Amino acid sequence: MNISGNTVFIPGSTSGIGLSLALALRDRGNTVVVGGRRAELLERIAAEHPGVDTVLVDAADPASIDAAAKEVLARHPDLNVLVPMAGVMSAEDWHSPASFLATAESTVTTNLLGTIRLIAAFVEHLQRQPDATIMTVSSGLAFAPLKATPTYNATKAAVHMLSESVRLQLADTSVKVVELVPPAVRTALMPGHEENEAAMPLEEFTAEVIGLIEARPDAKEIQVERVKFLRYGEARGDYDRVVAALNPAGDRVDGGE
Repeated sequence: MNISGNTVFIPGSTSGIGLSLALALRDRGNTVVVGGRRAELLERIAAEHPGVDTVLVDAADPASIDAAAKEVLARHPDLNVLVPMAGVMSAEDWHSPASFLATAESTVTTNLLGTIRLIAAFVEHLQRQPDATIMTVSSGLAFAPLKATPTYNATKAAVHMLSESVRLQLADTSVKVVELVPPAVRTALMPGHEENEAAMPLEEFTAEVIGLIEARPDAKEIQVERVKFLRYGEARGDYDRVVAALNPAGDRVDGGE
């Protein structure tokens, strides 16, 4: 993916990593469309960040995805980059289905089905562009589990393998498939996460991601340095140590201190 000159749609980017990445890409000379399901946040983003377009979209709703795709392509027929960013992360207690089943189903719908449906809505258009990119968003937790969030971990592992597989299928097209693999970043993805000193500051993460895209436009995975501890534990042969570091003895299932 080239660092500039693109038209980029980032559904699920009204805050956190998505919004930070959207603004950084805009500043690098890209046309950026931010998507989200809360109209008031989209209105605020449009007012505070001139030049950023906004579209209402709920990644958990197939009809909303279809409507958003039509709207984005009508306004931006040169769209060539899709970044399905929408994601939810919730603690689950798998001792009882009443404690986790609804949360697990919702997580799969947003994180995995949302990604699949968004790609489906744009992939034919992207293949008609001379140079296009789908940037999926997995997680370091795709490669080492956090005890408190089983379904989140599983959906991100699925996004990783989806990215690997779709990349192979689209190798005969103009569409590149790039996987962004974040570590823990200080965002509001989970309660208290913005103050988590063990997580990577958002501005630092975004700057490193932009630098990696610029330095390696043909990269298959965008991995900041901090995520490599999780990403390569199994390959290094210290997977058990990585899992133990993620899940200290006595840590509560709900992810609390």
